[in-house]
Amino acid sequence: MSIFNVTPAKERELLSRMAACGLREADLEEHFIRGGGPGGQKINKTASAVRLRHRPTGLEVKMQRTRSRALNRFHARRRLCELLEAERLGAASPAAVEAVRRRKQKDRRQRRAREAG
Repeated sequence: MSIFNVTPAKERELLSRMAACGLREADLEEHFIRGGGPGGQKINKTASAVRLRHRPTGLEVKMQRTRSRALNRFHARRRLCELLEAERLGAASPAAVEAVRRRKQKDRRQRRAREAG
């Protein structure tokens, strides 16, 4: 059984990504807080949102993507990896490369729409 309630492959991918970023569980401070927004009474009563703080860098992430505490823990760690990669790699980080790819794709679509119309 997975710690984060995801497939073993996704968990392995996350743990290897954390190791590559130098992110250790011992450096993380994790708090569970009550969520808000859509979801009714259940979301307002249970502490399923996760606040994750990386002590060495001071980066903090709050995640409330789902009503599941385990999934929110998974998403928070993944987001923290993204932030660390962006901080260390800058324009070469996977998130920055993806943003450039999407921007080019959007420009291409706009250019085609102008030419067609």
